[in-house]
Amino acid sequence: MDEPALILLRARDPDALRSVVTEHGRRLYRAARGMGLSSTVAEDVVQDVFVTFLETLDRFEGRAQVGTWLFGILHHKALERRRSSARDDLNEPVDTVFEAQFDERGHWARRPLGPDRAFDARESAAAIAGCLDALTGQRRDVFHFRQVEELSAAEVSKITGLSVTHIGVVLHRARTALRACLEAKGWGRSR
Repeated sequence: MDEPALILLRARDPDALRSVVTEHGRRLYRAARGMGLSSTVAEDVVQDVFVTFLETLDRFEGRAQVGTWLFGILHHKALERRRSSARDDLNEPVDTVFEAQFDERGHWARRPLGPDRAFDARESAAAIAGCLDALTGQRRDVFHFRQVEELSAAEVSKITGLSVTHIGVVLHRARTALRACLEAKGWGRSR
């Protein structure tokens, strides 16, 4: 970031701040939704991101992009929300969904749909969303930052605090889990 822009931000110049919100607000909201937050919670978290940004602006040195700084704040805010909701929800929803697929003898309660059946876009989107929801927080975040937001591994490393190498490992594991989940739902390679 250039020095004049940084000076304007630190001075809390309304136009400079407005441009940051305009430039990054939608992307942060989309990322928060992609990280599994409901629309209402995502809106709240994005507002918290901008409040924290204002509170910590004097520590922002301008070495990173403003977007990277904001995504870092978003990552931490999303982790805080997950921790608080994890205390409220002791059951893993994935387990409940998985167990609902089988009867008490371990047989399919309802057979999975055959691979030859064509699904419309809504059904495939629901399958993908369900599989994304099944990812752990870290895998989901890394997958979203790398695949959806198209951030570099170095940027994701700055945001999450994970090494670039570990980002690659987490992304691979997320892709593998998504593939297995989708194949289990009948969305295999033969489609």
